[in-house]
Amino acid sequence: MNQTPTAGRSAILLLAHGTPDKLDEMAAYLDKVTGGRPMPQHVIEELQHRYAEIGLRNEPLPEGPPLTRWTLRQAEMLQEAMDTKVYVGMRNWHPYIADTVAQMKADGVTHARVLCLAPQNSRTSTGLYRRALESALDGAFTYDFIAGWADEPLLAQAFAEKLKPTLAEARATLGTQVPVVFTAHSVPCRTILATAGESSRPGAPVPADGIQNYGATSTPDLYPVEAKQTAARVASLVSLTDADWFFAFQSQGVAGAPWIGPTVEDTLKALAEEGHKGVVIQPIGFLCDHVEILYDIDIHFRDAARGLGMQLWRPESLNDSPTLVRAIEQVLARS
Repeated sequence: MNQTPTAGRSAILLLAHGTPDKLDEMAAYLDKVTGGRPMPQHVIEELQHRYAEIGLRNEPLPEGPPLTRWTLRQAEMLQEAMDTKVYVGMRNWHPYIADTVAQMKADGVTHARVLCLAPQNSRTSTGLYRRALESALDGAFTYDFIAGWADEPLLAQAFAEKLKPTLAEARATLGTQVPVVFTAHSVPCRTILATAGESSRPGAPVPADGIQNYGATSTPDLYPVEAKQTAARVASLVSLTDADWFFAFQSQGVAGAPWIGPTVEDTLKALAEEGHKGVVIQPIGFLCDHVEILYDIDIHFRDAARGLGMQLWRPESLNDSPTLVRAIEQVLARS
């Protein structure tokens, strides 16, 4: 941060997932992600391979890994815009939420506005981050927690600003309409239906629209609904018709339990079977570059599309988008 606002008893805390700084930290990082559940060695090695493909090495990168670098940049831009001290806490790696809370307490913070950098509210993101925050606080300061902000208009505008030039390029290259697939990170079905009885849970991934039809005994996690609503807002801003765009969940985990779908892989196959020669994929659940974008989309899905006879385009990530920062500023101003 290059600015230290005065009268700083009030502050802003941004929460994010976290990412390892170097390849040999992968096992320790995954231990944090899984809450201590052991991961097979082949899974650790596969993830090391993916991170190596996007530039991570056995020595820390001077600029830091993409997720950390862009998150800190977003915090810096927000601090400059709001003239309020902004802190960053990560759930699964440095700077850990607990360490950031300790620093805030040492700095004399008495109240914080807390926002999770995952705009669609889910037990697997917002819920876990909030619990990590509460376990670290121990009365250090009071706070207002923003549980979700997927409905902020400027968020959709930020994604639309990135999508427009890429969509225009794809259409010009192929000389025809090109379908857009909006994506968000998949989560286990058991997360969405955490209150459902075992007998009512689906036995395979299910579309977002069907999530609430499986007998949950209380309100299911609205994450897939909010994710698709974000996609619909972006589609409207770039004048896509219902026939022009699709929604899929990406980056399903290695756990044996079913994850929600439809998957990107199945969606690409369906588009190829319909005769499409190109596709634009825009992840609307991520605010900056990280492995699920730089590897899963730019490498894995692009290779899959090529194997199906299609070109694949991806808009730039939001990263240091001024419109994204304005969106966060608006959300915080209302809290």
